Amino acid sequence: QVQLVESGGGLVQPGGSLRLSCAASTRLYIRTMGWYRQAPGKQRDLVATITSVGSTNYADSVKGRFTISRDNAKNTVYLQMNSLKSDDTAVYYCNALVGPVDLWGQGTQVTVSS
Repeated sequence: QVQLVESGGGLVQPGGSLRLSCAASTRLYIRTMGWYRQAPGKQRDLVATITSVGSTNYADSVKGRFTISRDNAKNTVYLQMNSLKSDDTAVYYCNALVGPVDLWGQGTQVTVSS
């Protein structure tokens, strides 16, 4: 059973940075990997996605502050988050499309607060 294991969340002050990582426990080809987030009382929203050839897509709210990248050899995706704001506080979920299966990680909490 393929799993997505996330790490890197935590508490950071406004203006600070965090880096999230997500590793897939498979060597199967994964076309698209990405990050979504869900704040309390809100729906889960797209943060960023990246394809195996490096094409990226970002939510408008994070453009210029967040950078998604991936290591295809390790089936690992990263999210570098800079200039964090209180509005970025949420549970961040990793996502990967493995063949026809849409996989989700368990989520990692990111809290931006002074």
